[in-house]
Amino acid sequence: MTHDVDALLSRLGIARNPVPVPDTETATAAPPAPASPASTPPKPAPAEAERAAPPRAPVRVAEPAADAEPFWPRAPKSLAEAGLRENEVDDLILKFLFNAIAERGYRIAEQVGLRFPVVEELLRKLKADRLIYYKTSLAGGDYVYELTENGRERAFRLNQQSTYFGTAPVPLDQYIASVKAQSISHRKPPLEDIRRAFQDLSIPDDLLSSVGEAIHSGRGMFLFGNAGNGKTSIAERVTKAFGDTIWVPKAIVATGEIIRLYDPNRHVVVNREAPREDRVDGRWIQVERPTIIAGGELQMHNLEVTQIRGTGIGEAPLQLKANCGTMLIDDFGRQRMPVDELLNRWIVPLEHRHDFLQLASGRSIQVPFEELVILSTNLEPRDLVEDAFLRRIPYKIEVCDPTDEAFRNLFLSQAAKLGFECTVEPVTYLIETHFHQEGRGMRFCYVRDLLRQMENRCSLHGLPRVITNDMIDAAVKNYFSIM
Repeated sequence: MTHDVDALLSRLGIARNPVPVPDTETATAAPPAPASPASTPPKPAPAEAERAAPPRAPVRVAEPAADAEPFWPRAPKSLAEAGLRENEVDDLILKFLFNAIAERGYRIAEQVGLRFPVVEELLRKLKADRLIYYKTSLAGGDYVYELTENGRERAFRLNQQSTYFGTAPVPLDQYIASVKAQSISHRKPPLEDIRRAFQDLSIPDDLLSSVGEAIHSGRGMFLFGNAGNGKTSIAERVTKAFGDTIWVPKAIVATGEIIRLYDPNRHVVVNREAPREDRVDGRWIQVERPTIIAGGELQMHNLEVTQIRGTGIGEAPLQLKANCGTMLIDDFGRQRMPVDELLNRWIVPLEHRHDFLQLASGRSIQVPFEELVILSTNLEPRDLVEDAFLRRIPYKIEVCDPTDEAFRNLFLSQAAKLGFECTVEPVTYLIETHFHQEGRGMRFCYVRDLLRQMENRCSLHGLPRVITNDMIDAAVKNYFSIM
């Protein structure tokens, strides 16, 4: 099976061998900034329609072996290996020169993310077509290129349809192959790695075990329980258990429409020593496995391809950006969109591990849904969703209130980290007097919040950082006055 996958990925111009990571500056040439009109995608011009080939057929990819070598995208040696058509790259070059005025050939190749020999051949053809000309010759056989009058007219028309002139997009079928090769469903991190991911949290062994089993499932979990016990903190650290990185394309193309996938606000770029520039495909960028978080602001349009007005570029939905990582729906049940609407939207992707997205043209495409979905709520799950949906989230994990011992141990350890002198007696006084006698439930977050109250009191009044019963009484009075 491994050989089948290697053969397919090789045909697509993609490798699965370890390699150092490219320099961030090179790998992120012309990153698609959300508000910049310069980072918007191209649709083929009507006048160029006769040059456009039929849509590419989707590729079925075999499941990679569990011990497969790490995936990395090999720099294509031709447009055919890149899965691109000549006119697609020509249009990007013309629009780039339209905005840059003049630029050398190596910089143009870096901009579109392809090797210089591939781009150099296109530049020669564009010069032969009298769309660009040599403004200046440079050492090493390179030139500074500038648009001719005909080239400016052509670039202007292209710009009217789409202002995108960033990195050349990766075809959808190559992206699907990369997700299959990097999916978390094939990775089972050992318990030691999971413990390391949660080492800064105080988690009981039974809770850690349940979370670890959900991580091994690679499918999903429902974290529920009272507010303030660390559900969001647990969910945010799940991806760290996998401990590796993935490659994502900066943009993908499907049926002639470009979708921006790399999001600098949500993807964390990995900075490492750069390899030779001709080894890694410049259209891809290496990032930490993503953790995409959506809270009460989540709406239906966040789960569909969003067209940026006046630019011709599509923005990938949240679940597409979360592929090979984690998708966290925080405060589930408090979103601006109805719960039933969200559940109906995702019931098929959760079952079949793929999603359908509608493009601006009205066409629908099938994309991978390969992520660990985490729903976190302080509401009762049975009151939110039907059994049919709960079956598709295999792990329902309750994050319980702390016991007296857990609360006491956490308080003592956090007090020491903040430089407080604290013995067991005042903590026991806190638990007995302000929780048990008052009939007040304990939460893990109360430790942090009460210690902050005491820290502020000491800094304001110049008091020694020693926790006493009086200091606890003052902190509790401020914090729980209306709770």
